[in-house]
Amino acid sequence: MSASVFPVLEAHLPSVSKPIQYVGGELNSTVKEWDCAPEGPTVRWTLMYPDAYEVGLPNQGVQILYEVLNERPWILAERTYAVWPDLEAVMREHDIPQFTVDAHRPIGDFDLLGLSFSTELGYTNMLNALDLGRIPLHAVDRTEDHPVVIAGGHAAFNPEPIADFIDAAVLGDGEEIVLAISEVVRDWKRQGRPAGEMASPRLELLRRLAVTGNVYVPRFYDVAYGEDGAIASVVPNRADVPERVRKHTLMDLDAWPYPAKPLVPLAETVHERFSVEIFRGCTRGCRFCQAGMITRPVRERSIQTVGAMVENGIRKTGFEEVGLLSLSSADHTEIGEIATDLADRYEDQNVSLSLPSTRVDAFNITLANEFSRNGRRSGLTFAPEGGSERMRKVINKMVTEDDLIRTVAAAYSHGWRQVKLYFMCGLPTETDEDVLQIAELAKRVIATGREVSGRNDIRCTVSIGGFVPKPHTPFQWAAQLDHETTDERLRKLREEVRADKRYGRAIGFRYHDGKPGAVEGLLSRGDRRVGRVIEAVWRDGGRFDGWSEHFSYDRWMAAADEALAGTGVDVAWYTTRERGYDEVLPWDHLDSGLDKDWLWADWEDALAVADGSADVEVEDCRWTPCYDCGVCPEMGTEIQIGPTGQRLLPLSVV
Repeated sequence: MSASVFPVLEAHLPSVSKPIQYVGGELNSTVKEWDCAPEGPTVRWTLMYPDAYEVGLPNQGVQILYEVLNERPWILAERTYAVWPDLEAVMREHDIPQFTVDAHRPIGDFDLLGLSFSTELGYTNMLNALDLGRIPLHAVDRTEDHPVVIAGGHAAFNPEPIADFIDAAVLGDGEEIVLAISEVVRDWKRQGRPAGEMASPRLELLRRLAVTGNVYVPRFYDVAYGEDGAIASVVPNRADVPERVRKHTLMDLDAWPYPAKPLVPLAETVHERFSVEIFRGCTRGCRFCQAGMITRPVRERSIQTVGAMVENGIRKTGFEEVGLLSLSSADHTEIGEIATDLADRYEDQNVSLSLPSTRVDAFNITLANEFSRNGRRSGLTFAPEGGSERMRKVINKMVTEDDLIRTVAAAYSHGWRQVKLYFMCGLPTETDEDVLQIAELAKRVIATGREVSGRNDIRCTVSIGGFVPKPHTPFQWAAQLDHETTDERLRKLREEVRADKRYGRAIGFRYHDGKPGAVEGLLSRGDRRVGRVIEAVWRDGGRFDGWSEHFSYDRWMAAADEALAGTGVDVAWYTTRERGYDEVLPWDHLDSGLDKDWLWADWEDALAVADGSADVEVEDCRWTPCYDCGVCPEMGTEIQIGPTGQRLLPLSVV
């Protein structure tokens, strides 16, 4: 039996900020008995989004898995989030372990600890939770009395930097694989936790997970390094473990309409809305986009399933905003019908619909009007990504300046006053001139808005992020721009905007300096040696590295200098160095389905476009012949899109 720590915790909550985030009891949350299985052993999960409650609670991935697991009578799943430094100090002083928010049980009492990483900057929060949870930091030091620590999410497609701290990693969609893992754990417990031929019961459990081919267990793979510091090989050290671990792909989204009981937060969170994922995957082929590459192929939810999920979510939560989510929501083959039918259904119901960032070439005013019909008319967000036409061709973002101007002209002429444009700085082959083109584009947007609307209160916000090359993309071989050059380019751009007396004041300018991107680059393309850096940063007080007020570039660089001394590699080796085709990449043994030769050819195409020797456009394979990226035949999957020809009937108001 696992006892609640709440009686001890409660007395100290008045002394910390936002104590409500630690009390649990949210609408639609689940608390089960510790031994909930009707017969046989109970399998117990803690699910963690390694960030603060306000960021972690709205996370769709964790909410879905929480619900999928708890629907099984023999599985208990609870949630935990990173605690702020003020509560951490209290917990260390009074010996309170890391706890779940559902029943306030110590996370060390559970069978499994599943962490969802959407960014690598959450790694230090993971180490802090393990330490507070009295779970040994290093996987090799754990026994069968400790949880199996499993990483998932986008960052798990290269888990090598945290290989020393996790027991396993799962690539791809989680809905089915968490149940398969639970079955393995249940069978092992039912058999009395045997060691089999392994040195310990824990190793036997990990072996059983690894031989499925869908769970990566780092300790069963040996990494060798060459004299130049590069990886020489990554090979299994057991005959029954596969050479490559495959990602998992959920093929019928309509069969998994989750979350069906969405959590309603007690404290304010970053997204106060009910979100429905209308499709998964993207085949637009933007060369920088890891999310688009690793989630292939496209799988759409039908219009009826979307309608049912929206209706159920509003009824179960009371939220007044519904977000239709995907990597490119306006690309759903029936998005027009979805927008019109939902707007009809909820007319005068105080329910507003929203689309996240929209592709310029998928946007139309009819769609925008439907989404704003029942709610407030908020600003529109578009992501041209590259400032110049040349740059957009390099990254395969096939949107021209004229496309953008036509789109914003339509928006401003139909009553919108504000447009947000998202760009990246530091893309491969980028020059100062490419970045300065962002200013010219923003000025043209303002001029167009004033002209078509006849008003002067037109605004355009330019938001710029630093580009970080990611695994499993054509840019995985690219050199990352150093933070000094990134900051200098952004300084020139800011001055260019501010110097313009006609348009400067109408253009908002938001950007992050290049230093966090340099650390993210180290972590995203790092190997197992980078784990020493992460641990050193955490031991030096590193927490919440995704928050600018807690991030310390100097701390990371000092830790890297010390931890990587004598290895022949340094931060620059991981970040600002271009890779070659023959180099063994840390994630080559992890199979996202993408053919490495296809990725390399796309990288070469990008360089050819950059120097003008070729003009290669990779179109969306939803509407063109296959480009042989490898995913569908390799993974036994296929693109699943409409149109279904169905409508949300009857269209009576709910």
